[in-house]
Amino acid sequence: MFDPSLPCIDLHRHLDGNVRLTTILALAEQHGLALPATTLETLRPIVQVDGALGNALAFFASAHWMTAVLADADACRRVARENVEDAQREGLDYVELRFSPAHMARNFALDQRAVVEAVVAGIEEGRRATGMRVKLIGILSRTLGPESCFVELDALLAHRDAIVALDLAGDELNWPGDLFVEHFRRARSADWAITIHAGEFGSAGNVWTALRQLGAQRIGHGTRAIDDPALVDYLAEHRIGVEVQLTGNVHTSAVPSYAAHPLKAFLDRGVVATINTDDPAHSGIDWPHECRVAAPAAGLTADDVRTAQRNALEVAFLSDAERAELRTIRKAAV
Repeated sequence: MFDPSLPCIDLHRHLDGNVRLTTILALAEQHGLALPATTLETLRPIVQVDGALGNALAFFASAHWMTAVLADADACRRVARENVEDAQREGLDYVELRFSPAHMARNFALDQRAVVEAVVAGIEEGRRATGMRVKLIGILSRTLGPESCFVELDALLAHRDAIVALDLAGDELNWPGDLFVEHFRRARSADWAITIHAGEFGSAGNVWTALRQLGAQRIGHGTRAIDDPALVDYLAEHRIGVEVQLTGNVHTSAVPSYAAHPLKAFLDRGVVATINTDDPAHSGIDWPHECRVAAPAAGLTADDVRTAQRNALEVAFLSDAERAELRTIRKAAV
């Protein structure tokens, strides 16, 4: 259902939520780690979500085995490289991959700077091997608290030139954005763009906080923004990108169904909303699935999907020259 004459772009994809099942098995064997299953057939129903889980915490818990096998920096590098390979295999022209070094490091108490270095190296290996256009977004795991996030921020800043933006993800209900103002002041001083998970489970007020206090240029998820007409108007007027994940929002019960998702309403109101995958291996989907299956189920027409594709190009963290190159390459390929 997507338009092949337009760039295919995924702006919201967690590389630590997109670990191949085969890689989970291989890393567990390599490091002598016990898994709850030892074959693809038995591991899949444990790791991949099939239907709504009831809440975000259940969704996060089910992703445990994605990072429970990251026993060393080499494992982190492998996962990063494979994410680039998988994006190229899906037919994407450009992807922004995001990751939390604290989340990837915590099971084996890895050094967070070593994790960031490994991810940066893996991305570069994947880029050289595939020619894929990819940029990295660092995440602060708000669930670990502000002090932990300062450690995480320092690890990311050690490789600031390899990272294009900073994100805040995790439990937005118990860790509100106003606890992280200083973190994002430092990120803006490093000339990073800002995208914030907000309004996925908390209120539309969390989106306002992300915009006014953290300097968000894009909003991750943002489903509850639909509850505040003034906020929807603001997002549209100021061309704030909204990174939508249709299947992911159903799986976390952020929305009760595809049909109840506000993406169609966002697009109708002129919000610069986009279609993304979030955690494709965890949800058992890819970007074409979201356009061909999830989008129609959410009431989108082919014109709506085309609009979302154009929106993604507009709000991607790209230079004008990089944007123009993507347009040219896609048109030449059709």
